[in-house]
Amino acid sequence: MDRLEALDAWLARTLGGRPFAREPASADASFRRYFRVRSEGSTWVVMDAPPDREDCRPFVKVAGLMRAAGLHVPQIVAQDLGQGFLLLSDLGPRTYLQAFGAGDEDRLMRDATRALVDWQAASREGELPPYDEALLRRELSLFPEWYAGRHLGERLAGAERDALEAVFARILASNLAEPRVFVHRDFMPRNLMVSDPNPGVLDFQDAVHGPISYDVASLWRDAFVSWEEERVLDGTIRYWEAARRRGLPVPADFGDFWRDVEWMGLQRHLKVLGIFARIHYRDGKPGYLEDTPRFVGYVRHACARYRDLAPLARLLDRLEGVGARAGYTF
Repeated sequence: MDRLEALDAWLARTLGGRPFAREPASADASFRRYFRVRSEGSTWVVMDAPPDREDCRPFVKVAGLMRAAGLHVPQIVAQDLGQGFLLLSDLGPRTYLQAFGAGDEDRLMRDATRALVDWQAASREGELPPYDEALLRRELSLFPEWYAGRHLGERLAGAERDALEAVFARILASNLAEPRVFVHRDFMPRNLMVSDPNPGVLDFQDAVHGPISYDVASLWRDAFVSWEEERVLDGTIRYWEAARRRGLPVPADFGDFWRDVEWMGLQRHLKVLGIFARIHYRDGKPGYLEDTPRFVGYVRHACARYRDLAPLARLLDRLEGVGARAGYTF
């Protein structure tokens, strides 16, 4: 019996034999799949997470933490952790990303900011894995391994490798100096649903306890949509003001917090360049590489502002030449 047959058999038992229809609900960069299930006027979303590839238990735990913090997350209607199946309440069909363009972006992003502050205000030590130096460094290593190495065919060595390692050390020093809170780790418009109450929050199973600026950087330096700098700055100020009102440990000076956001964002941007290349070459999922120019732009934006990042800017200059020769447009 293949997984879809096993899933349908489980759904039939879970729904008490009622007839149902199942259709794809969303794509995912991991090995998880989501389907919308319809039966007798009701709808749910079912997650298929192969146990040899994915573990449903973090999703179940983080859903409980987020619900306790007041966030709108899917209710777990039924579960079979052994098979990797979860039946979830349906938060609706429309993501923030799909809703953008209708003139309601400011309200949606204000709601997202409120939810983020609620999530961070619920932080407790020991509940989630630490976003520590080892994990942050492992993520940064995806850039030379998968983006430069596999995608562009450039194995960094000698002085160039040493210079990149020095930049990584500066990035990590900034990241690790930040106060630590609950971190969603992919708090971006594609994972936020237009719902009531708004927003519905998805894709939180990789949550950790880490730097307070991470989710702000994710929200405003998005993988799939770019905002003008004035809007990013305004949204970040609004978050910072709300965080201070709630007593969250953000710096008293906004300039200091803005620097934290930019250096935290830099860690994420370099990581995502590596992840998108890995998804393409290792996992056989095309399409993600199309968004890498956005992240190269984010990295260049940071390099233009901070002298310590000059070696990274020079490396990008060289890699852009390699990409152009390979027919890849940045």
